[in-house]
Amino acid sequence: MNQTRRNVLKAGGGASLYALLAAAGLLQPDAALAADWNQKAFEAKNLKDALGALGAGTPANSNDIVMTAPEIAENGAVVPIGAVSKLPGTESISILIAKNPTALAASFDIPAGTEPAVSTRVKMAESSDVYVLVKAQGKYYVTKKEIKVTIGGCGG
Repeated sequence: MNQTRRNVLKAGGGASLYALLAAAGLLQPDAALAADWNQKAFEAKNLKDALGALGAGTPANSNDIVMTAPEIAENGAVVPIGAVSKLPGTESISILIAKNPTALAASFDIPAGTEPAVSTRVKMAESSDVYVLVKAQGKYYVTKKEIKVTIGGCGG
């Protein structure tokens, strides 16, 4: 039997077993994936409520958080934002956008021993202050940057 055929049969058998376990109710992937989701924070309509739902209250300003983002975003539908925490013991990094319909755009848990750096693309409804919130050793720190969203992508 050639190797490709073996791999196909092996993958097919594994998928069949997975489907059988899910159908029998022994495997519930939805519950495992959404167990730690902070629904209240992601549904918060303003910055204060989102910070409260995250447990941040009033975070301290920090120069140990480096945010990379454009000053002017020509397309508010895909604004690249990156963040690196130089704070020891970083546990999570969240991105909040003050003038969006829901303030919390993204939240990342940082496992111990990994580099505390994230990068994503967010949607911005309009020009706004963007905040990067870092939880490190049980305390919250923040930095912010204003990003201007141009209308129609004209760059001015």
